[in-house]
Amino acid sequence: MDRLHLMSVFVAVAEEEGFSGGSRRLGMSPPAVTRAIAGLEDHLKVKLFHRTTRFVRMTEAGFRYLEDARRVIAAADEADEAAAGINAEPHGQLVITASVLFGRLYVIPGIVEYMKRYPEMEVSTLFVDRVVNLLEEGVDVAIRIGHLPDSSYRAQRVAKVRRVVCASPDYLAEHGIPQSPEELSGHQIILARGLNPSGEIRFVKDDSPLTVKVKAKLVTDIDSAITAAVNGLGITNLISYQIINQLTEGSLKLILSEFEPQSTPVHIMHCEGRYTSAKIRTFIDLMAERLRAETSLN
Repeated sequence: MDRLHLMSVFVAVAEEEGFSGGSRRLGMSPPAVTRAIAGLEDHLKVKLFHRTTRFVRMTEAGFRYLEDARRVIAAADEADEAAAGINAEPHGQLVITASVLFGRLYVIPGIVEYMKRYPEMEVSTLFVDRVVNLLEEGVDVAIRIGHLPDSSYRAQRVAKVRRVVCASPDYLAEHGIPQSPEELSGHQIILARGLNPSGEIRFVKDDSPLTVKVKAKLVTDIDSAITAAVNGLGITNLISYQIINQLTEGSLKLILSEFEPQSTPVHIMHCEGRYTSAKIRTFIDLMAERLRAETSLN
């Protein structure tokens, strides 16, 4: 019994949510898929799917087995690539995730360089402002901003960013420049949704954390918060890379810099494995070099 083959059939049926879909994906006949699943269930002595004439659903044991089966298949694929040679030309598909604006500003230029260097590669991006589960969503590499909890992911630190407070020169000329975090209560505040969910801005004063509760004049998305600040509506709290262009051109100005909290690390992550495939290894190497050389991120 080829257990790796049976696992592959199981994963296909689970992800396609049916035996017919699994058979089409694998190019196998429906009876062959049915026999494979029955053989796997017989080997495991556990039922993986509930079957009726109308639907196929995984059992609780099936859900638990799915993640392990994906991990085993990925490890086997990685071992094959490693045996084929560490210098093998990257080929196949790569799925990459990052936050929306960071992906647009920094990751896409790296992907373009990568695909020009390795034309056999195909890349799909998942740029979202939420934490993505790499295994559950089929992601190969994540560029993540923030301190990382202990996990089974491999990660390397490649950059750092700062939480900054800024406003347009016109706003500051009209309303004055606050000299301490507490003075923000006398100013119009723009909050970017997701960055200040509790309506608080964090600082460090006299080597101790300081949290200032603010009343927002406007709560909106990041891009709109930047636009509103540039147009003089008020003061906003963002991540340094998000306004690098506005700071360079002078349409926004940093304030209260001496009270900034500790910088936040940027990591490149991928799933733990004994081997790292050529496509993942080469992308990480290229992206790490680019991000470490980016002066706005260090």
